[in-house]
Amino acid sequence: MSNVYNLFSKGASQGGTFIQDAQGEARYTYEEFDALTARYANFLSGHGVRPGDRVMVQIEKSAGSLLFYFACLRSGCIYLPLNTAYKKDELAYFIENAEPSLILCDPKDSDQFQQLSNVPLFTMDESGVLNYEVADQSVEYPAQDRDGDDVAVIIYTSGTTGRPKGAMITHSNIETNARTLSECWGWQRQDVMLHALPIYHVHGLFVASHLPVMNGSAITLLNRFDPEQIISLLPSSTVYMGVPTNYTRLLAQPELNHDRCANMRLFTSGSAPLLTHTFDDFKSRTGHTIVERYGMSETGMNTSNPLNGERKAGTVGIPLPGVDCRVVDSEGHEVKPDTTGNLQLKGPNVFKGYWRMPEKTAEEFSDGRYFKTGDLAQTDADGYISIVGRSKDLIISGGLNIYPKEIETLLDNMDGVTESAVIGLPDPDFGEAVSAVIVKDGTTELTAPSVTAYVKEKVAGFKATKYVFFVDELPRNAMGKVQKNVLRDTYTEQIEDSF
Repeated sequence: MSNVYNLFSKGASQGGTFIQDAQGEARYTYEEFDALTARYANFLSGHGVRPGDRVMVQIEKSAGSLLFYFACLRSGCIYLPLNTAYKKDELAYFIENAEPSLILCDPKDSDQFQQLSNVPLFTMDESGVLNYEVADQSVEYPAQDRDGDDVAVIIYTSGTTGRPKGAMITHSNIETNARTLSECWGWQRQDVMLHALPIYHVHGLFVASHLPVMNGSAITLLNRFDPEQIISLLPSSTVYMGVPTNYTRLLAQPELNHDRCANMRLFTSGSAPLLTHTFDDFKSRTGHTIVERYGMSETGMNTSNPLNGERKAGTVGIPLPGVDCRVVDSEGHEVKPDTTGNLQLKGPNVFKGYWRMPEKTAEEFSDGRYFKTGDLAQTDADGYISIVGRSKDLIISGGLNIYPKEIETLLDNMDGVTESAVIGLPDPDFGEAVSAVIVKDGTTELTAPSVTAYVKEKVAGFKATKYVFFVDELPRNAMGKVQKNVLRDTYTEQIEDSF
């Protein structure tokens, strides 16, 4: 397989609108897509970026930022997107680990990046304007030759040790997953993608962007999710992709109804479990049945409820073509239907491994080269998969993954803290809320607000604690392990009345 950009170039060659604004006016055509990605690719080459080099990007969502991503694919370098909420200490780790050859950031963050690295640094503002004139760059640029196994993108995921891991996504991973989803979801060139997801995440960068571009479809690109704006744009759209939090907020708007959704062809949900009552309420209000699917940073999409066929509430559907899913016990033996086990999978969508972590990569694959997802699952008699829990100590808040160990390490280094345990507690809006249970050492006055402020200062806001509890000691089992299940049960009861 060659450079995956060729797949997107073929879609772009059909012409038409690439990006349109909320009024339906074309801001960029696919002809401009081809010219601008060439100019950006020439810009990268002119600053010494070669195939295989990492290009680190932490910028706001815009048409320019999306064009820059496709230009990186075209140039053969490795695109490395970062959540815009990451703070200085987090960025220092990413720079040390990835060793980028060029960094693109928001203008307000340029001083910070200059302190952290001496590689070429450029900025792009929220309107997508690069602080470098690219108009004089050539609009000719052949996509650089890459093998299917070459890395195209590195997506950092939170790690159980507190250190994020860089999942290496290859050109082949991207192409096979995009082709599979396009066919399974019946993508049509005339589709209009209503895009309100962030593009530092697989959901928004890959799924919601790759499918329209490979088919030459229009994208209505929104900077952020706003339920009123989404509802106003549904009549001029055909596809919307969201996380469960988005759907609960849409349902809170009285304007959401059948008429608003009459032109829509497809609603999908992912990144976190969709509650059954949200699934049912949305169908009742709009006449549309949400297609829930299951994916990961390391694998792209793995399963989906069918476009044509029964879409079962509480399930993430059946394995996509080419993806082999199995549910196994602790010894690696497949379990019977309706029995909980560990979900493992393999297929051409599964990533190459973790960047510069060969031991961790080996640890995450079984002898049969199945990737250990860390999720607990069941299959029913029809082969539909339900995600019932997580064997890995993970919190999903608003569709974003947070590993408690990272926050615990931070809190344990805070003055006045003896030890801490971080858990996810139910949240009606975000699914789960980051919550800390702390044992104080008595040397410093600690309050819930002071703890939350400390966390917010150190890490991205979505990782901040919503609830903070103080205890004399943490509950432990006979082996001395903190019983987080006891903490979850105890504090879930305490907060339930506040819903």
